[in-house]
Amino acid sequence: MQEARTDRPDLTDRPDRRIRAAHTETTVTVYQAYAPALGLPAARDGRFPAAWKRERMTWIKPSFLWMMYRCGWATKADQETVLAVEITREGFDHALRRACLSHYERGTHADHEAWQRSLRDSPARVQWDPERDLHLNPLGHRSLQLGLSGAASRAYADEWTVSIRDVTAMAREIHGLVRSGDEAAARALLPVETPYPAPPLGHLGA
Repeated sequence: MQEARTDRPDLTDRPDRRIRAAHTETTVTVYQAYAPALGLPAARDGRFPAAWKRERMTWIKPSFLWMMYRCGWATKADQETVLAVEITREGFDHALRRACLSHYERGTHADHEAWQRSLRDSPARVQWDPERDLHLNPLGHRSLQLGLSGAASRAYADEWTVSIRDVTAMAREIHGLVRSGDEAAARALLPVETPYPAPPLGHLGA
């Protein structure tokens, strides 16, 4: 495995690519949405059930509103249960340090082959998508989506997870307030997401 380049810029330090999340000194909260058959047992037990496929890549999102965009305020099929998953910062940072961008980016990678090598070697993938406002319209800065596979996916489910909460009711309440035009009340219910002091991302070059 080749080491990450040390002369590249830290992309988490760019104003348009800054991780914002609800976090404490030891944990960070990410969001996922599942069908009730999987999401409800996970929230009830505070851990992912055996039915959660640990061999598949899973995408976690620190942005609540980007999760709302993805799941349509918990209305899309098999995404009716929104989970707030509190994980250790140690695990989250571990994944970031070993992450590779999910797509080739000129200027970040030496060439396309270097990116493909990094992609093969990395257990985590980073994708930057436009952040969303209360109406789920795109904003000028981007939000992190972090894909975990292999050992990182298993560690997320069985080692890094501290707690799992069902926040579907909160999502629907916020959506209802937005639809009624009470944006101030809707905004007051949003999770407080502040810039996260992330380590430099990992295998972005070769």
